[in-house]
Amino acid sequence: MGIGIMGGTFNPIHFGHLRAAEEVAESLQLQQVIFIPAAKPPHKSEMGLVSFDHRWHMMELATAGNPLFVLSDLEHQRQGISDSVETLTQLAQDRGGSEELYFVLGLDAFLELPTWKSYRELFSLCHFVVVARPGFSPESLAAMLNTQISERYSFDFEVQGYFHPSLNTVYYREVTLLDISSSTIRKLLAEGGTVRYLLPKKVEEYIQQQGLYQQL
Repeated sequence: MGIGIMGGTFNPIHFGHLRAAEEVAESLQLQQVIFIPAAKPPHKSEMGLVSFDHRWHMMELATAGNPLFVLSDLEHQRQGISDSVETLTQLAQDRGGSEELYFVLGLDAFLELPTWKSYRELFSLCHFVVVARPGFSPESLAAMLNTQISERYSFDFEVQGYFHPSLNTVYYREVTLLDISSSTIRKLLAEGGTVRYLLPKKVEEYIQQQGLYQQL
């Protein structure tokens, strides 16, 4: 059985996150998708980052009713920077290798992997599911793999991904392109704009009730 992993700050979670997770789960017949919010993100400024508790509650509201979606506070429980290599190592150990892990990332984020801690180790810990993003070409994925990871990665048309004889597979998936970002939502809220149809209504209501994102 395969388990999808989605990390990020989710500040706030929106329909772009949810729809991508849903389509990836269907495409690869995943048993579930685990959303893991970062406690201390290593690659993003904490300016404008609301508390973990607020982000967690918004994620609970957003994922309620979907049995495929599960939340994990693993990175909140662990002290220090929320590095993906440590998270995936712990997940693999906890599950005893009985389930394959599929790390879901936007193409834009995947191209930044060389800036991550011990990023090469990730290719032995999990498969990747790289999701198309507006403004980024699939060719950049192949170029990054061949120059930064291994020249032995080759495209397999049957699985629609890049296969390697000893490392894990890197899948590429075209999903419904919802060009939504958390930063755009925060900017709209700070300027008094509407965020209707960008994120679940219950999340929007929670943001209003708690007075979140009123300033950039």
